[in-house]
This record gives sequence, structure tokens and C-alpha cells, in this order.
Amino acid sequence: MNLVLIDPPSRERFYPLASTRPVGAFRIGILTIKEKWERHTQCPVSYKTAEPIQEKYPCLITDDDTVFINAGVCPNVLLAEEIKHLTPGDALKYKGELIAAKLKEPQKLNFSGLTFYDTQAEELTVINQLPDLFTYNDREIRADFARLTQGRASQPLPAHNTLIGDASQLFIEAGAKVNASILNTQSGPIYIGADAEVMEGCMVRGPFAMCEHSVLKMGAKIYGATTLGPECRAGGEVNNSLMFGYSNKGHDGFLGNSVLGEWCNIGADSNNSNLKNNYAEVKLWNYKNDKFDRTGLQFCGLIMGDHSKCAINTMFNTGTVVGVACNIFGSGFPRNFVPDFSWGGAHGMEVYQVNKVFEVAELVMQRRHLSLSEIDKKILNSVFEQTAKYRKF
Repeated sequence: MNLVLIDPPSRERFYPLASTRPVGAFRIGILTIKEKWERHTQCPVSYKTAEPIQEKYPCLITDDDTVFINAGVCPNVLLAEEIKHLTPGDALKYKGELIAAKLKEPQKLNFSGLTFYDTQAEELTVINQLPDLFTYNDREIRADFARLTQGRASQPLPAHNTLIGDASQLFIEAGAKVNASILNTQSGPIYIGADAEVMEGCMVRGPFAMCEHSVLKMGAKIYGATTLGPECRAGGEVNNSLMFGYSNKGHDGFLGNSVLGEWCNIGADSNNSNLKNNYAEVKLWNYKNDKFDRTGLQFCGLIMGDHSKCAINTMFNTGTVVGVACNIFGSGFPRNFVPDFSWGGAHGMEVYQVNKVFEVAELVMQRRHLSLSEIDKKILNSVFEQTAKYRKF
């Protein structure tokens, strides 16, 4: 069987995080959505997304045994089994929404004339809006933890640490370092990835996951449900937030109910608000509708696209969306929506030119022994062109 994660309709509502990647490449819990499907099915998984992103993430469609899956759907055991038994022309729905289909002619991508069945899988995690990433992160950390650690033994926790709670809910991968810190698994599991490091004096409450080569800086205060993707740095206070990978919040300051893409950097003593002063429902910028939409949430912080950064002492209002490749600095609160390729802050914005973005990105990525490829540049150029209408500075 071959699985294709197809971006949901109106993928623009997942910008800026989907501006540079397929929705199926989003990280929630410990793994990306693609990695979850690979582990649940042991099948090849690819993406069906928009150009030029598709060029970086090739799509594999076979005529005989391809199943298309809504890329916002996270698998569980029952759903994976149901999908394995689909026949051509069958489709699964969950709460009235199409989640998987096996087409008679997959190359034509024709989703008409399907026979629909309700999935028997309950409490599926389906990403319909960006805040769902931190809303459902608790559930997905627990699910990924159980699957990744089943039948395996953790590395021992050094004696100079303090563990509060069940030792079976702590898993330390090979090469990881945990030094003189307090780990509390009473509220959820804690996963320390391969070659990750928890420096001295950290206080961590689960559910929490840090992927390979990530670092918690000295004295960090981490509340669940929080995820650090590969090669991330986190310090200060972090609550119910995700960093997709290669992003830094290495200093004091607060990050809460937030999602950072890749190659982001949060300056020292920067903070975001995750609760309005009047405790009202938070609205969030929606690229699809070109307006602020209701989230249904009382707690919602910062959404930041790839390659965006803020200077020291930056203050973000509740429900702020920062686009791709922004550089934010200066006193005062920036707007609740900072358009892609913006340079400046509350005092005023100007266009962050693409060639300057490339120069910085290449330097940043070299620090992780990676490089900015030509297709990466093509994707960023495409984002720059698509979002020009917002930069009326």
C-alpha cells in the first residue's frame, strides 16, 4: 500500500506554516504527521501539495494501491487498519469530513462517485486550524510516546536528577544528557531524544518531548504540553508550545500556546501574551479569508513562520501571526499580523528584501551544517510574490 497525504482544501488557512511545507510535514506530539503514518502502517508515505513546495516533497502515486489521506489527520491503530482494508472507490469520513479515499483512477485525482463509510476510530486528532497544533499536542505526545517506547528500555536517569512521578513515563534515548534537573511525569510523559541535552537546573513537567540534538538551557521552566523538534534551543519559560525544528528561544522570557516553524529565533527577554486582558475569545489572522477569525480559544499566543526572528525584549500581543522571513525589533507591540518579509516593528515596517533573507538564512543554516538549496530559494521567492499584497508599508 502507498499513502499520499493530500493537503486539505483551502490550505491557505494553514499559512504561514504551510507556506513552506506540506501540512503533512507539520510536527505535533513527537513526530511529524508523515512519520506517524509511516510507523502505523509501515508503508511509503508522500505528499500531494502545491507548487513549488511539491518539487521539494515529491509525490508517489501508484495505479494499483494508493490511498489518499487528509494531511491534517493523525492516525491511530484502528484508523490505520481501516485504511488497509479500503477497496477502490471507498472513502472514510469522520464527523462528516473526508479523511481517506482509495480512488479507482488515482492519477486523475477524481474524488467524485465515492462510497463513504464512517470510521469507527474515535477521538481522532484532525488539524483544522493552526491552534489545533498546541491544543492537541498533549494527546499526540502521549500517543507518540507509547508507540516509540513500546518494548524498549530507556537510558538511566543520572542520580543527580530528581524524578517526580512514574519512571515508566520517562524515556531517555541513547546519547542524551540530563543534568541536575527536576522532571515531573505526574501530568504526562517526558521524552528526551537522541543526543539531546537538558542542562543543569531545568524544571520540566510533562507531557514534554524534545527531539534529537535539542537543548534545554540552564534553569529552563517547561510546562506541558510542549514539543521541541530537532536541533532546537529553549530557555526561560515555555508552556504548551511547539517548535517544528532548528529554532531557538534560548533565553529568559515567556512563550505560551504558540507554534514556531523552522529557523526562527526569539531574542532574549522576549514575551508573548496568551490571554487577553478581558479574557475574551482570541482572534487570529486567516490568510484564506484575509481577516482575523475567531479561534474558539481563550488561550492563544504566537504563530511564527520559517526564517522569522525578533530582537531582545520584543513583546507580542495575544494571537499574533508573524509570516515567513520577518525581522522584528524596536519598542512597543508589533501588529497582531506581521506580513511575510517584513522588517521593523511597532514604529514602522519596510520590505525585507529576498536577497537579504537568503544571506541570513545561509549563515544561520551553516551553523547546523545545512545549506539553503535552490528549491528552498524558489519556495521563499514564491511566498514573497504571493504575499506582496500585505506589504503596503
